[in-house]
Amino acid sequence: MTFSRWIAFWPVLLMLLPASVSAAQYNYIDISNPFLRKTPIAVPVFKVPAQDPAAMRTAESAAQRLAYYLEFTGYFTISDPSAFLEDPQTMDITGVGIRYRNWTVIGAEMLVTGGVEIREGEAQFELRLFDTVKQKMLVGKRYRGKPDDYNRVARRFCSEVVFAVTGSRGFFDSKLAFVSNGTGHKEIYLCDFDGSNVKQFTRHNSISLFPDWSSDGRWIAYTTYANKRPRIRMQHVKEKRWSGIDKPGLQAVAAWVPGQFKLAASLSFSGDLEIYLLTGNGKVIKRLTNSVGIDGEPTWAPDGKRLAFVSRRAGNPQIYILDTVSGRVQRLTFEGRYNTQPSWSPKGDRIAYSAMKSGVIDIFTIDPESGEAVQLTENQGSNEAPTWSPDGSLIAFSSTREGKSRIYVMTAYGTDQRRLLTLPGEQTNPKWSPNIVTP
Repeated sequence: MTFSRWIAFWPVLLMLLPASVSAAQYNYIDISNPFLRKTPIAVPVFKVPAQDPAAMRTAESAAQRLAYYLEFTGYFTISDPSAFLEDPQTMDITGVGIRYRNWTVIGAEMLVTGGVEIREGEAQFELRLFDTVKQKMLVGKRYRGKPDDYNRVARRFCSEVVFAVTGSRGFFDSKLAFVSNGTGHKEIYLCDFDGSNVKQFTRHNSISLFPDWSSDGRWIAYTTYANKRPRIRMQHVKEKRWSGIDKPGLQAVAAWVPGQFKLAASLSFSGDLEIYLLTGNGKVIKRLTNSVGIDGEPTWAPDGKRLAFVSRRAGNPQIYILDTVSGRVQRLTFEGRYNTQPSWSPKGDRIAYSAMKSGVIDIFTIDPESGEAVQLTENQGSNEAPTWSPDGSLIAFSSTREGKSRIYVMTAYGTDQRRLLTLPGEQTNPKWSPNIVTP
């Protein structure tokens, strides 16, 4: 196999010729369709130079990870390799000599081809996405890195594939924060979007809850009982830097303002728990809510101008929306007596929340304009704490459907519900990060 001249890549992403096709031109997958039909896609093992076992190992691993990530999105079904009519090591990968009929006849509407070459310890990847029905290339990319960079290459290319067919960059550079009590204490942990690469984040040997990511992914705010009473702490993700809120009383559940180094949080220093706007260093800017009863669990709209929150001002917990510009507050939920844990979609069109129905807690979404609600989980234990992926296509949540509370993920319409990870103890309070690139 021959490769054209390579340009240093890592971690920058480069185009092949012809340039990637814009998603607006093709719009293959309508992600707003709740009855989405998954697109069959073939991902053969990538082509390597003859008799290069090291390149073959990298090629096999890269193709497997790519197929796994594509299937994880919920947009694709992966074609069975045993049905392939082409030998991946002899087939054309550039598009000039692809026999598209050999792919459409097995039901593959899309095809990923790839090549891997290792020279002096450096791996070079060449990846393309084809529409086998229209017989055209949609995306072509080149990457350069170490052989064990195949996982990051697969993520980068998956982001390009998803953008080409949906117009969205996906969630491949995102992480999740969550709470686990596997050590005997409730600590916050971090993992990649698919549940891999789990790392413990807090070590307070106490109770830490309700993590929330800043928009740049550099800070996590959370509530901790490390000093006996609940206090909010803003902790840098990489560095040993943190700050707190210098106010007496209770402190609970913080939410970062989109695009700003500010956050909303519930504080009781003036009486009942009310929501305040603070700087990222914990200084109070102004009070946002003022009512009889507890106000808490804030979540921001993507524009940073509206805030959904939970209030007991009507006697039981219901979700309200505050317009921070006009100060107007409007009740959003009316059905049921227990509606909590709102999470505003990055698209702004839905709010996911937990609600009690017939004595069981399940996850719903609601239109913030019309108030129309849709139930996503049912008859599978207790389901709580929904959180959106950065592209709004998936929702992570905690569930007791298998006994102990675990973290699960589903599409924004409640389909493809599956467990994300299993660790000692129980896992709760997931929170999805924005798309960030961190170790």
